[in-house]
Amino acid sequence: MNKDLKAVIEKGKSIVFFGGAGVSTESGIPDFRSVDGLYSQKYDYPPETILSHSFYRARPLEFFRFYRDKLLCPWAKPNAAHFALARLEAEGKLKAVITQNIDGLHQAAGSKNVLELHGSVLRNHCERCGRFYGVEAVAESEGIPRCECGGIIKPDVVLYEEGLDSDTVSRSVAAIRAADVLIVGGTSLSVYPAAGLIDYFRGGELVLINKTATPADARAALVIRDPIGQAFGD
Repeated sequence: MNKDLKAVIEKGKSIVFFGGAGVSTESGIPDFRSVDGLYSQKYDYPPETILSHSFYRARPLEFFRFYRDKLLCPWAKPNAAHFALARLEAEGKLKAVITQNIDGLHQAAGSKNVLELHGSVLRNHCERCGRFYGVEAVAESEGIPRCECGGIIKPDVVLYEEGLDSDTVSRSVAAIRAADVLIVGGTSLSVYPAAGLIDYFRGGELVLINKTATPADARAALVIRDPIGQAFGD
């Protein structure tokens, strides 16, 4: 682990981690805004359009084709950062993981208190009867996945044009307000409203781990430019 990060963690008593796409890219999951990310690839429609609520309603067949191809990554495994955060929670130091990712890798590594701002591909529900389905119902289906009742099985992920879950946001704000250390990793802090959550931090140590500069760098007690798996690794 980065020695400066280790020193901050050792002093902290109530640590919260806020993470973005960079946490998952080291597990092989492409992000949306990097040079090699989804936004730089060519499709009939831009990914931002395909992943919108209105596109989902108007062209569900095309939505699910893209969703299965690009957002479902069943082969992905947790990396060093995921495992380090799970260990810190088990030790009682880390109080919450707040994530913009939808892949469930924090839970796969052992984290318990994970607040998923943008939902999860692992949860799906029928829009007609409300029945719950796991990721297999979408991943292993063809065309538009449908419930036994005939309703469309919709992933519990927040699409563009949809609002964040109010309870998840409230719990995230409460966790950040109560933290004495906030570690922000793998995010450019450019996606709102999620990025605005760090404004609720009132603790003493803000740590930013990101390969490129963020708007909050000047506020941080520690800025680390290493890949997040390297920063948290052995």
